[in-house]
Amino acid sequence: MKDENLRLREPDIFPTAEVLAKTLGKENNLVYKAFQEELGKLGIEKEWKYYPSPMCGKCWLAQGKYRHTTPRGAKKEKTIFWFSVWDGYFVVAIWFLEQNRAEILDADVSDKTKQLIRNAKLFSQKMKTFPLEFKVADATQLADICTLIKCKKRLEA
Repeated sequence: MKDENLRLREPDIFPTAEVLAKTLGKENNLVYKAFQEELGKLGIEKEWKYYPSPMCGKCWLAQGKYRHTTPRGAKKEKTIFWFSVWDGYFVVAIWFLEQNRAEILDADVSDKTKQLIRNAKLFSQKMKTFPLEFKVADATQLADICTLIKCKKRLEA
C-alpha cells in the first residue's frame, strides 16, 4: 500500500459518518455501512484515534473492540481488528497468533482467504503474530471478514 493513498490525515477532522461517506465515495460507503451493520450484530464497536503510524505517517485509525463481561464478572476488552481508510477502499487488519493459524484455516472462508492465511508472514519471531489485511472495495469479502472476526472473538489472544 502506498502511503499517499491513505486518507483521514487531518487531526482536527474527526471521521464522522459524513466525513467517511465523502471520503469513501457512494459505492464504498454502502459497503462500509454494510460492514458497520455486521459489526453491530457481532457486538463490535469501532473506536477512532489519531495515531502516528510508523508505516504511513499520522492518520485516523479505528480499533474494532469487543467489550464483554466474563462469567465471573470481570470486564474485558479485546482489540479484534484495525481499520483504516484509503483512496477507493478501506482496510480491515486482523492480527492472529501463530498458534491459531491452523484453527482459522479450518474456518468457513473462501479459498482466496485461506491462501491469504497460509501466506501471511509473522510480524516478528518474538511476538509470533501475523496480520490478515483485507482491502475492501466491494461487499464480497465481508462474509470472510466477519467469520474471522468471530474466530478472533473466541480465541484467547
